[in-house]
Amino acid sequence: MALEDYKGVFTYAQQVDGELSSISLELIGKGKELADALGEQVTAVLIGSNVEKLADRLGEYGADRVIVVDDPLLETYRTEQYAQALAGVINEYKPEIMLVGATAIGRDLGPTVSARVATGLTADCTKLDIGDFPLEAKPGVEQKHNQLLMTRPAFGGNTIATIACPNNRPQMATVRPGVMQKLDPVAGRKPEVIKADIKITENSKSVTIEKVVKDVAKVANIMDAKILVSGGRGVGSAENFKLLDDLAAALGKGAMVSCSRAVVDSGWKPKDLQVGQTGKTVRPNIYFAIGISGAIQHVAGMEESDLIIAINKDEGAPIFDVADYGLVGDLNKIVPLLTEAIKAQKAKEAEA
Repeated sequence: MALEDYKGVFTYAQQVDGELSSISLELIGKGKELADALGEQVTAVLIGSNVEKLADRLGEYGADRVIVVDDPLLETYRTEQYAQALAGVINEYKPEIMLVGATAIGRDLGPTVSARVATGLTADCTKLDIGDFPLEAKPGVEQKHNQLLMTRPAFGGNTIATIACPNNRPQMATVRPGVMQKLDPVAGRKPEVIKADIKITENSKSVTIEKVVKDVAKVANIMDAKILVSGGRGVGSAENFKLLDDLAAALGKGAMVSCSRAVVDSGWKPKDLQVGQTGKTVRPNIYFAIGISGAIQHVAGMEESDLIIAINKDEGAPIFDVADYGLVGDLNKIVPLLTEAIKAQKAKEAEA
């Protein structure tokens, strides 16, 4: 493998039913940063049927180029056909870096493609940088420059690992949704659009789709909330979450209740509301951590919040290390007082 033949940062632009997933735009934002560090372009790979119309939006969010693989066999996601398309693009255009969202689709597609193009893949990354590997120079070991340094939690979130792929290309990673930030769109920014001629076929690995049944989400997406009132094991019971519900209601539109893994494991709240390494990564304007100890697995999912307010009776709880404001005391007393104070302030504002 001639590593010098591989250039540029490519991102997989996931679309479902002709609509771009948010992770597609997040990856372009990070891809642009990595590409600038390497002096290269960022290219989005768009796969589907009749999807070329989405290319301009990818350009507005920072893509320099969009490679489109359009085929009727790609109308609905199937592992085999989409793997043919993405592996075909990698083999023809030889990207140095290939980023895929760690969604249900990406976690299926990424490993399949990495095996086909004979490279490694680091899954569920929370941080990506360009740097040297090994991180520190060692006698007798060649330190390679401009490598993709892929960081992810390891050993159940008890440590953080930085992984590189210095001897194969592309360097591939899946990235958790919500971790990277989109660029501000530039209206009218047009990317170069390339229509790739990748042959898509049915074969022995193909799956036949008999019927598509869409599941309607029963809860709102906590990743969209501006304010999250999050509870942990310290809340005490499912019934006691009413204190958090009342606080969220007082805070008004844009506020939602979320929770830690311990709450989900106890059956108090559904997994859709879980924040953390095995839940969702969120970055609201305000994050209330109530009765949450602050284990690294939970912090990994909310530490990028603009403002973190922690309420816990244990003054030594790790959550206070990441909180902007901390209240030590009984949440059963503090939360109702806070709720009433917010209601009183809003009533006062309404009268003014």
